[in-house]
Amino acid sequence: MMIKKAKPLLVFFICLNAICQEPIEPDWKDLNYAGDGESYHTMDIYLPTSDSKKSPLILTIYGSAWRSNRSKASKYIKTSLIKPLVEAGFAVASINHRSSTDALFPAQIHDVKAAIRFLRGNAKEYKIDPTFVGVTGSSSGGHLAAMAGTTSHNKMMEGNVGSFLDYNSHVNAVVDWFGPTDFLLMDICGSRMVHDAINSPESKLIGGAIQENKKHAIAANPITYISSETPPFLIIHGMVDLTVPYCQSKVLKIALDSAKIQSELISVRDGGHGRNVFKEEFQNKMVMFFKKELNKSLVNE
Repeated sequence: MMIKKAKPLLVFFICLNAICQEPIEPDWKDLNYAGDGESYHTMDIYLPTSDSKKSPLILTIYGSAWRSNRSKASKYIKTSLIKPLVEAGFAVASINHRSSTDALFPAQIHDVKAAIRFLRGNAKEYKIDPTFVGVTGSSSGGHLAAMAGTTSHNKMMEGNVGSFLDYNSHVNAVVDWFGPTDFLLMDICGSRMVHDAINSPESKLIGGAIQENKKHAIAANPITYISSETPPFLIIHGMVDLTVPYCQSKVLKIALDSAKIQSELISVRDGGHGRNVFKEEFQNKMVMFFKKELNKSLVNE
């Protein structure tokens, strides 16, 4: 169902610094990409213009320690990820996905891949250029974005969610904002929470204490799936992050380098878990990275 942007009522008010910005709203809201009527399988789509031109697509994934199944329209994801991407000319699909209480991993990455397939299968209707799909997310959303990248072309991780199984879920580029990777190292690296505990977000995601279920923890590690078909990565992480330790991005960068996959790690010296990380300069880095990869894809067509 198409939800058109409503025109704002005439309101008189004073804007600080003489700058007033309308909140960004989707062109399509609550589209169910799985065809099952579940709210955790819905997405919103934002278009950069109202003309008929097809736009390259970026999928955004919220962070919630995998605990939320309905944060696709949260204020932080709209302002930190969606808005700068839409303003740069990208179509953006912000998705919900199953939480760790709805289903254990790999259900979450199966949802991400189902959303990508749905978008490729409906590209014409939603004015999307299906030849370029990027993905970005923060914290647990960064983990799922990284998983989407490293499992590109990996049929074993596709799942069977939705009705567009004949379409591929490959992504062309990944921007991972401080996402977890190797759960088994998190406490060794230093954190204010005990990730090895049975009630930690990571343990809840895989269905048991991570150190007692190493096979499942390894299966949830995006590094496990790096291959020659892994797309380029931009990784952004605060060096004083005490929730998802900085080492999580460091080991990902090392693994990508070892596989000769193009990647860049931006280390934010004063960055915590989101604090001082979503600055305009780093948002611009995200935009420029996706634009660069888009231009490369156009040259290779």
